[in-house]
Amino acid sequence: MGMKGKIALGAVVGIVVIGAVSANAGGDSDGGSGNGSGGDKGTSAAARKDSGGKDSGDDKGDKGDKGGKTDEKKKAAFAGDGDFQVGSDVEPGTYRTTGNTDGMCYWERAKDASGELDSLLANDNVTGTGYVTVGAADKIFKSSGCHDWEAVDPKAKGAAGGSPATKMAGDGGMFAVGADIAPGTYRSTGNADDMCYWERAKDAEHSLDSIIANDNVSGTAVVKINASDGYFKTTGCADWKKTS
Repeated sequence: MGMKGKIALGAVVGIVVIGAVSANAGGDSDGGSGNGSGGDKGTSAAARKDSGGKDSGDDKGDKGDKGGKTDEKKKAAFAGDGDFQVGSDVEPGTYRTTGNTDGMCYWERAKDASGELDSLLANDNVTGTGYVTVGAADKIFKSSGCHDWEAVDPKAKGAAGGSPATKMAGDGGMFAVGADIAPGTYRSTGNADDMCYWERAKDAEHSLDSIIANDNVSGTAVVKINASDGYFKTTGCADWKKTS
C-alpha cells in the first residue's frame, strides 16, 4: 500500500515545525480513517505565524434569537491580539473566533511562557471560523491577527441559532458537528492540486490525537461526518453540500 503522507510546515518564532507523516490505513478507530476513504492522520496545527494587519473584530458573537427579534450579541471573552495567561486572563474552556480571512489569524497554546518550541502544545492559522479548547494545564494562549474570541458551549446551537446547516463553505474553517452543521455525508467538487484539506476531529484541542481522519483532495471529495464527531475542518476546498 502506497504512502500518502501529509506534512504540515509552520514557522513558530522562526523555527520550522514538521508534522507527522503516516500511511493509509483502514478501520474506524481514532487516528485512522473513519469513513473508509483512506484519509491519513497528520497535524492540522503547524502553520506559518503571521502578524498580518487584520483588524480585530468587535462583538462577533451570535444573534440570541432565531427569528431575529433580538439583535444582542455576545461580548468577546478576550481580544484577537495578545498573549494571555490561562487562569487569570483566560479561563480554561472552548472558544470561537469568526470572520477571519486569508489565514492571517494565528493562535497558539503553550505550556509555559518561554517562547521555545518545546513549550508549544498546539497552534493553527485560521480562515473563517476557528475553535480551540484551552486546557486547565495550559499556561499561555497567544492570538495574533484574529477577530475577538468568545466563549462557547460546544453543545450549543450554531451561529444561526437554529437547525444545523447542511451546506458549508469550503474555506469556512471549523464547524461544530450537531451545532453548526448536521452529521451526514457531504460532497465537494472541483478541487485542484490537493489544495482541499478536510479533517474530522473529536475535540478542539488540536493535538494529533484529536484527529479522527483527514485527507488532501483533488477533484471530488466525499466524507461521512458522524454524529459522534466533535468538529469538521475544511480549508481550500470547494463548498460542501450534504447528500445523505
